[in-house]
Amino acid sequence: MTRRWFGSVRSRATLAATLVVAVALLAAGAAVLLSLRSDLTGQAESEAASAARAVAVELSDGRPYDRLTGLDEDDRPVQIVDERGRVVAVSEDLERVTGAGADTARSRNSGGPAGGESDDDADDSDDANGSDGPDDDDPAPRGEVDSDTDFSTGTATIDGTTADYRFAAVEVEFEDRGKFTVYAGAPLAAERSAVGTATTAMLIGFPLLLAVVAGATWLVTRRALSPVEGIRREMAAITASEDLARRVPVPATHDEVARLALTTNETLAALESSVERQRRFVADASHELRSPIASLRTQLEVGAAHPELLDLDGAVTDTVRLQTLAADLLLLARLDAGERPGDARFDLGALAREHAEGRAGVTVTADEVPVAGSRAQVGRVLTNLLDNARRHARSAVTVGVRAEGEWAVVAVADDGDGVPEADRERIFERFVRLDEARSRDDGGAGLGLAIARDVAVRHGGTLTVGRAPAGGALFELRLPRAR
Repeated sequence: MTRRWFGSVRSRATLAATLVVAVALLAAGAAVLLSLRSDLTGQAESEAASAARAVAVELSDGRPYDRLTGLDEDDRPVQIVDERGRVVAVSEDLERVTGAGADTARSRNSGGPAGGESDDDADDSDDANGSDGPDDDDPAPRGEVDSDTDFSTGTATIDGTTADYRFAAVEVEFEDRGKFTVYAGAPLAAERSAVGTATTAMLIGFPLLLAVVAGATWLVTRRALSPVEGIRREMAAITASEDLARRVPVPATHDEVARLALTTNETLAALESSVERQRRFVADASHELRSPIASLRTQLEVGAAHPELLDLDGAVTDTVRLQTLAADLLLLARLDAGERPGDARFDLGALAREHAEGRAGVTVTADEVPVAGSRAQVGRVLTNLLDNARRHARSAVTVGVRAEGEWAVVAVADDGDGVPEADRERIFERFVRLDEARSRDDGGAGLGLAIARDVAVRHGGTLTVGRAPAGGALFELRLPRAR
């Protein structure tokens, strides 16, 4: 079920977009919460440090504990701890402190005087806010306030209410009385409240935002992919109807989908052309085969009934014609199937002289030009061109082979009537004969030039026809020279 649900591009795109946005939101939310907490904690530290340092300055001036102004704050816990860890002074209504020096609830009444007496000499009547400070008649001792401030997090209970605080610790050192540490706290309620509110807002807002992103992605993806579905439906209809003349709709978006539709239509056009060419080829081949087969059958039937009337020469001619046509059709089938021409090296000039040898009225002027490919197929091209030229020439055919830059060029010219300019491309189509009667009498089926051009193209070359200097046709074969 899960595979089916996420089997569509739309589902996967929606899931991917939602996951990406979710990760981005989580990262951004975490960064916001950490930044908010850091800022509010820093603000609390600043307030706590300011309060602790103010009390430390008063204490360093020798002011008695009961006259320290910082101990009068109702909402800010302050306590002073001596170097032996005893609480010697606390702010009003402060009942308990954890995380800032000694525990007030356990040690606030256990300390002796702030001076240097031992615990055994301490007066049990001294209290933490009492007369542990310097005597009013004594000269005020001076202390040194440390420039460093330490921070910690703890809790404080003031007037029965316990809350979280950020405590700052500042040390004050006296030469004769030792070291004292002043702890002052700033409430973290604002930080807790702000972080909690932001977290709640994110927990409510993020799912809603993800739902909006998922919905928008789903709708946008559906709209973007709707032309693809149209293309798919039309292709399914074309496959079912076998009507290659139909085309898929092209959206007016000028995007990848539109280019896909255009390419699909081009493929359909090429496929339609190929199928039509194949059908025409089969029909023409059947027509061409029917005539010599019918003629040969008639001659054999006559010979069977009247042996003295058997035309052996005509039967042989029809058989040769059938053999030639079958060979041409087989070669065309191999070429259409994508037969590779090979990479053998041979001399095109020598091959031209070889195929022109023994032909009356053919003059050859050939340089040594190496080419690569199928020697048999290129030889078949030369044979077809020479046969075609000899068939239409009045008296002479000339063959020239030369090198021209990166090309090897074979020029076959005759002194016949030439090829009309309007037909110079049509003659390379299969089963096309400009002189229907003469071509059929001479045994031509209209495949020789088509085969020649197909072989030339598959060797990376060209085959064109123009006007010869003598007025006839000039066929020019160009093949890449072998390196």
